[in-house]
Amino acid sequence: MEARPAAGVGPRLPGRITAELILRSPQYMSCIKQYEIDLRGNKIAAIENLGATQNQFDSIDLSDNAIVRLDGFPKLLRLKQLLMNNNRVARIARGLEEFLPNLDTLILTNNRINNLQDIDPLATLPKLEHLSLHGNPVMTKPNYRLYVISKLPRLKVLDFKKVKQKERDSAKAIFACAEAQLTHASKTFEPEEDLAAVQQQAGIAGPRENGDQQMQLDGEGQGEGEAAAARATAAPSQEQLVAIKAAIANAQTLEEIHRLEEALKTGLLPSEIRVEGRDGGKGTAAAVEPAGESATGGEVEANGNGGSEQDVMDVS
Repeated sequence: MEARPAAGVGPRLPGRITAELILRSPQYMSCIKQYEIDLRGNKIAAIENLGATQNQFDSIDLSDNAIVRLDGFPKLLRLKQLLMNNNRVARIARGLEEFLPNLDTLILTNNRINNLQDIDPLATLPKLEHLSLHGNPVMTKPNYRLYVISKLPRLKVLDFKKVKQKERDSAKAIFACAEAQLTHASKTFEPEEDLAAVQQQAGIAGPRENGDQQMQLDGEGQGEGEAAAARATAAPSQEQLVAIKAAIANAQTLEEIHRLEEALKTGLLPSEIRVEGRDGGKGTAAAVEPAGESATGGEVEANGNGGSEQDVMDVS
C-alpha cells in the first residue's frame, strides 16, 4: 500500500525552506551534545522561514545548498553553530548580532567571499570564536589572516587553526594604525569651519557676536572696500530694507523681483543698490539702480520712515 503524506503537511517545494521541509528533515543530538537539524542538499537558494524551527536547535546545518547571501534569519537565541559549507555565499548581512546573539561557530568553507571588507559584518557578533573561510577567494588577499584576526579580536580558531598571541600582536601592529588613519579621515565634518566656508562661498556672513567688536575690526584691519563688503553681508539695516523694498516696487521683470526678494532674505545687497550713511540719526537716502532701466529713469529715494505706499511695497 502506498504511504500517505502526514496530515496537514503540504507538498514539498524544492529549493525553499518550508515548515514541511523542517518537519521532514533529520533532527538529532550531535557528537558535541548539540541538538541539530540537518537541511543539507536541498538546493536552497535563500535563508527563510527558519522561524518554523521555533528556536529549538543549537546547530543548523545548511551545507551543500545554493545560498548566496547570509541573511534572512529570525531571532534564534539558542543557535550556537551554523554550518554553511559548499554554498555560494558572497555577501554577509549587517546586524546579525540582533538575530544570532549567541552564535559562536560559523563554518563558511568553500563559498564565494571575495573581499576582506566582506567579512566586516561578522565583527559585531559578540560570541563568535570559531570561523572558517577556507576555500573562499578572500584567502588569497594579502594579510588575509591578520585582517580577520584584527576585525574579530574574540576569535580563537580561524580556518581550523588556533589563533596565536603572536598573530594578534602582528594584526594589531599592522591594522591598528591603518584603522586609526581611516577613522581620522572619516571625521571631516567640523561644524563651525564648514559652516563658515559654505557661508563664504554663498556670500552670506554669519551672525555678528558683538557690534562694537565688528566696528573695531572694520576700523583697524579692513580697508574701506573690505568694510563696505562686510556691511553688505551683515544683517540688513532699516535703510537697506527700505531700499530693497523700493527696488521691488519698481522692478520691471519677475526675475528681478525674485532676485531682490532673495536679497531681502539674506541681507546681501545687489551691486545696483546703494545705501548712503546715516545723517543725524536718520537714514538720509537709499539710492537704487535696478537691473535694466529704472521705472523713474533715475535714482529712487527712500527716507528713514519707509517712504510712502506708492514708493515702497512691504514684502514679508
